[in-house]
Amino acid sequence: MIQDIFIIMWKEWKEIIIQRGSTRGGIISLLVIVLVLGILPPIQWGPTWVESPFALGLALWIPLMLVSNVVSDSFAGERERHTLETLLASRLSDQAILFGKLAAAISYGWGIALATVLLGLVSINLAHGGNGFLLYEPKLGLGIILSSMLSAGLSAGAGVLVSLHASSVRQAQQTLGLAIMLILIIPMFGIQALPPEIQLKIANIFLELNSWGVLRLILVSLLGLDIALIGAAMVRFQRNKLILD
Repeated sequence: MIQDIFIIMWKEWKEIIIQRGSTRGGIISLLVIVLVLGILPPIQWGPTWVESPFALGLALWIPLMLVSNVVSDSFAGERERHTLETLLASRLSDQAILFGKLAAAISYGWGIALATVLLGLVSINLAHGGNGFLLYEPKLGLGIILSSMLSAGLSAGAGVLVSLHASSVRQAQQTLGLAIMLILIIPMFGIQALPPEIQLKIANIFLELNSWGVLRLILVSLLGLDIALIGAAMVRFQRNKLILD
């Protein structure tokens, strides 16, 4: 099954690049994203970049946004291009198709996020590394690696789940965009709607946590969401029903 997963991944990677107009155009647009986000913010922040939570925030945001733009096409795009029936009628198992599409989307967003933060490290050393080589704090570096992967998983899991039964790519993108916005906004406004005494207790909990404690809380939350979304996608992936839709 692993070989079949790689077959689907390769197919998806090619389609992700082609979605951006052409192979050359797709690669150039990705390079622009990496160069802009990997050079400007680190240079603006200066040496504090390697200790700043903004680097972690960037690693979370990049895959969340980029993956959501392409994963909506995973099944809805196949349906629009009338290739879904051919794919589902192939010898490939349900698991290979689903996990191949998930893995392609996750590796796409995760890879770009890691390339961006690595370029940020190079940029900050070229601009401000006169007093020694600057590196991310070990816990921050580990947090960047894990959180960017889990963020990509969150977006990929939600995107595949939506795309499975969306009638068009546009509908899938709109639904996914709304879902991600709600995931980000509801906790913020939900806390504000709580009674002041409960808000104070929540604030005290975060104040008592050190930076590593907050990071672990983020990672555990992302992991839980990833498992729930991917599990739901596995349950909803029913080959016969998709062919009839």
